[in-house]
Amino acid sequence: MAIHPTEGRKAYREEMIASLEQKLTERRSPGALWRGELSPSAVSTATAVFALSLTDKTRYAAHISAGVRWLRATMLPGGGWGDTPESKANLTATLLACAALFHLDAVPEATTACLNDRLGGADDERVVKGILAYYGKDLTFSVPILAMCALAGMITRWDVIPRLPFEAGVLPQRLFRFLRLPVVSYAIPALIASGILRHRRGGTSVCYTLREAFVGKTLKVLAGLQPANGGFLEAAPLTAFVAMCMAGAGYGDHVVTRKAAGFLADTVRADGAWPIDTDLAGWVTTLGVKALEGNVPDGERLAEIIAGNAFPHRHPFTGAQPGGWGWTDLPGAAPDADDTAGCLIALHLLREKDSPLPDAVVRGIKWLLGLQNSDGGMPTFCRGWSKLPFDRSSPDISAHSLAAISCWLDALPDRLQRTCRRRILRLLRWMARAQAADGSWTPLWFGDQDAPDGQSPVYGTAVAVEYLFRAPHPQAVRMAERGCRFLLEAQNDDGGWGGAKGVPSKVTFTARALSALAAAPGSDDDAIDRGTDFLYGHFKAGTISRAEPVGLYFARLWYSEEMYNLTFTLSALKRVLKLCPCPNEHICV
Repeated sequence: MAIHPTEGRKAYREEMIASLEQKLTERRSPGALWRGELSPSAVSTATAVFALSLTDKTRYAAHISAGVRWLRATMLPGGGWGDTPESKANLTATLLACAALFHLDAVPEATTACLNDRLGGADDERVVKGILAYYGKDLTFSVPILAMCALAGMITRWDVIPRLPFEAGVLPQRLFRFLRLPVVSYAIPALIASGILRHRRGGTSVCYTLREAFVGKTLKVLAGLQPANGGFLEAAPLTAFVAMCMAGAGYGDHVVTRKAAGFLADTVRADGAWPIDTDLAGWVTTLGVKALEGNVPDGERLAEIIAGNAFPHRHPFTGAQPGGWGWTDLPGAAPDADDTAGCLIALHLLREKDSPLPDAVVRGIKWLLGLQNSDGGMPTFCRGWSKLPFDRSSPDISAHSLAAISCWLDALPDRLQRTCRRRILRLLRWMARAQAADGSWTPLWFGDQDAPDGQSPVYGTAVAVEYLFRAPHPQAVRMAERGCRFLLEAQNDDGGWGGAKGVPSKVTFTARALSALAAAPGSDDDAIDRGTDFLYGHFKAGTISRAEPVGLYFARLWYSEEMYNLTFTLSALKRVLKLCPCPNEHICV
């Protein structure tokens, strides 16, 4: 897009800000959170359809038929499926869709050919080998996938599917991190359900009777882990895997199975598809508050709602202590560091001047401190759980936590403030070790399907840089400056950024990179001008909110969220207009 004169740029930036602010405000109901809308998911739809067909094919016939129609309508030309309609075909989505349709005698010939091409054949050995190679040591998703294929009849041998230690479910949660379980912290329900199924379908052995003695006890644990609405983590795939494994193990009438099926029936959309999760209302609300810089009409009421959504009790299956926030206010959420940091920052932005320090803030900061790993970084759900990807320290979450603690630092009681300062130094040392030689950081929960290995160092670096420039320590500034150099080198000729160097530009990554560069003292005006020109081109073309599957959910499932481009772009443009960063300022916008 042609370069605009300075005044022209100022005018179009103000035009975009006014338009995006209006859209953002209109998408929220007064006195409520923003809900957003996640993309429909082939993985969710395939697993939900299959689980409902095993649970009660007659009762859920309409849901099953609608889901099958959606799957067939969204099949890609080569016979495969991606995680979203905008995604490239991948092995997981294609295999699960194929298994669901195979079970219902509705597999397109193109899908069979697609799997043969990807795996070199669709026999037991190749399917098992392909899935285990894709997920590696993490059996969180691979065992339930293979169990679904076996229940559907696509795999004929159960002995080729790894066993899971479902008995571990009866042990105290404080021991889990020492057991090195082959699943991530949020997946204990899947561990129990798929473990029992594999046990029951594995034939008798020396240990069979001993293991069988634990089934009843672990089923009681599973029932205790299930939220009131039946949805484990509000996630259709996890809930569907539990339901299908329970039904396959002979527990189709169990209360857990019935509640899980009820959750799936309640969360299907009008088009017959399911999203990857019910919603990210807590998360996108914090993004909305940041984008509006706290200028929300009923800000005081919204702050009360956010504060009230902190978990008041120990979480059933992550074992997290009270005080943290989850990604939604719905029953299936679990507290995590990223959402807790987001809520703390949102409460700071919404805070009335000279108002008392909220108790929820003190509890939230203590919760984050309690989660910090021994290496100094921040994990997502549980401290020191394992070495699996979704339980390790990650730079994007660590930087976000740093910003959340920093913005409240001066308001905290002296003793807690001193503790925070010590922990900040530990966190910064970890961030320094995690920074790559080129100055980048690779995030956990965001990626780019067009990038090598789906990674997005641009996103991770942008998040880290933006927050590090607001940390009260010179080491943070030095790291952020190195990150800025990486971002400048990664900018594409069209002015935008992809998830990595040389990857096609996207609105999401461009907006995040601009927010980071605008936070830097002595910002590069040319790079920022070209970046905002890129965004303006999409704004005028009406594609600023076009779905971009950049989110990663649990076991590397891609999703898009309608609020991301809207909030990220608005935040970036406001920062660009101000261009007045201060490294020692504890204002987190």
